[in-house]
Amino acid sequence: MVAETAPNAAFTQSNSPVPHRERAKQIIATHPNVRRLFTRDQWSALWTALLVALQVAIGIGLAHAQAPWWAIVTAAYVFGAFANHALFVLIHDYAHNLVFRTPTANRLGSIFANIAIVFPAAIGFRNYHLLHHSHLGIPGLDADLPTPNEARWVGNSWWRKTLWLGMFWAVQGVLRPTTVKTIRTVDDWVMFNAAAIVAAMAPLVWFFGWWPVGYLFISTIFSLGVHPVGARWIQEHYVFKEGQETYSYYGPLNKLSFNMGYHNEHHDFPHVPWSRLPAVRAAAPEFYDHLYHHRSWTRLLFFVLFNSDFRLHNRIVRPVPERMKDRVAA
Repeated sequence: MVAETAPNAAFTQSNSPVPHRERAKQIIATHPNVRRLFTRDQWSALWTALLVALQVAIGIGLAHAQAPWWAIVTAAYVFGAFANHALFVLIHDYAHNLVFRTPTANRLGSIFANIAIVFPAAIGFRNYHLLHHSHLGIPGLDADLPTPNEARWVGNSWWRKTLWLGMFWAVQGVLRPTTVKTIRTVDDWVMFNAAAIVAAMAPLVWFFGWWPVGYLFISTIFSLGVHPVGARWIQEHYVFKEGQETYSYYGPLNKLSFNMGYHNEHHDFPHVPWSRLPAVRAAAPEFYDHLYHHRSWTRLLFFVLFNSDFRLHNRIVRPVPERMKDRVAA
């Protein structure tokens, strides 16, 4: 089967500025009390420890009980995906230095959260995600953008979209970083991140075999892929209403995802921790209620996979700033 691609399929080009900075200024001018939400939430460290410990304990328990492979996969889908997705959200808050006072402490916290995810992603995510905020929608700077070849290959084929989302851990963690030339893919912190994960996995394998690690990694694949929480990665910036670039989700799974669905609010105020993002919307509803938003990640998942109108080309892109062209092309 060949993926169907419209003859003129292309990303939506825009010269308009990113809306978040201007909207944030307007909200602060209208609701100055929003500034009180700019703080850190050290409870995230406790949640990190609990979720990592729980995930590791489940993996060990499944191995000790000699659970069959299908039971391990089922446990990873039914529970593990939610837990590891929640850990990704906490890693996201560490990336914005919203847990501890110093960047070093936040890096270390994110690496600890990374243990249950297995794939060493925390520091790489931090490096590329901060660029995503400062250069939203700019190819070569925003690693959240699909590449032209990636979008062309996926097209609107349901099975290619399913394969792409099922392998999103590799797409986001391995393929996309190669498109960003302005920062080093591997630095000392990235190496330390990888070494820490190896050190954490080694005793699990030594004492309990490979199944605990398998459970954790399968949980990660589902948390990023063909699962309701996997739709979150699509919800954020793929275009569902002409001219709108960022989208929030206001459904019940926010309670299991540390409010990660509040994505417009987060881009407007990246210095607000997950626990206070609903308060941003509550303080300034006139700025958010009219924006297109999602109510169901499950419904979104089925739409993305099986509706031929959805393509990876459904993204807004901006030209590279003149001052950055040499660095992007390097």
